[in-house]
Amino acid sequence: MEKSMYGRHDFTETDHAVFAEQGYLHLGQVLSAGALGDLQQRIKDIMLGCVRYKNMRLQYYDEESGKLRRTMGNEIASLSYRRIDDLEQDPLFLAYMQQELYHQITRRYIGENVAVFRSMFMNKPAYWDQTLPWHQDIGQGWGIDDNPTITIWLALDQATTANGCMQIVPGSQRHGVINEKHFLPPEKEVEYAPPQEVIDLEVAAGEAVLLHNFLLHRSGENPTPDARCAFSMTFMDADVRTLDTGQKFPVIFGRNALHPQTMGDKAEELVEKFYG
Repeated sequence: MEKSMYGRHDFTETDHAVFAEQGYLHLGQVLSAGALGDLQQRIKDIMLGCVRYKNMRLQYYDEESGKLRRTMGNEIASLSYRRIDDLEQDPLFLAYMQQELYHQITRRYIGENVAVFRSMFMNKPAYWDQTLPWHQDIGQGWGIDDNPTITIWLALDQATTANGCMQIVPGSQRHGVINEKHFLPPEKEVEYAPPQEVIDLEVAAGEAVLLHNFLLHRSGENPTPDARCAFSMTFMDADVRTLDTGQKFPVIFGRNALHPQTMGDKAEELVEKFYG
């Protein structure tokens, strides 16, 4: 993607102040209509098997059984994939991830050498009747030696209250890690997520939001006839390793960073196990 395909290019001191206080920041429209359409089409091409990656992990939603199952690479031509990971190995998505605005943000909060913990497509299908409870994007289950603190979430479709958009508790990141097991215990909801402090994070297609990983969030059902899709990427210091094998993660900015023109399949040792 060319630079003109992106929206804003600067992360300001005002942006930093709002993010530090609230734990989230609307970044606005970060893609032109054409660039957004390219990413939307690329996801469809991956789901339908028109574009394939050997070491890309997908999660398939079987509409007949109502169950989810993981696949390595595209095994079924379907638009019912619930989740697709490892998208940094796709040149189009990698170029989006490496835009100047995100470079400025990661340099400010992480440093010069930045890896991506996960880069994933999420699909909340039409008439989806499951909810995601209150949680922070951290914890023991992530299997790494430090908690990431920066996530950038891109709406590929409009996210509204009606179709189960994300809900957040502004400022809740200041509590630090509430529960190392990821989810907020139900008995703690009144204390940490009182209803009067909860807001719906409505976002137009092509808009992005910067999120602190300690920010409490959840999402609801999608009772509408249209799917709601998004792309989320979590950044961290390139020196962060897995606890079991000491592996590092793909570098996005800094030394040995991936490049859209030379990126090959993701290393097999990085897809043998899910972290996070």
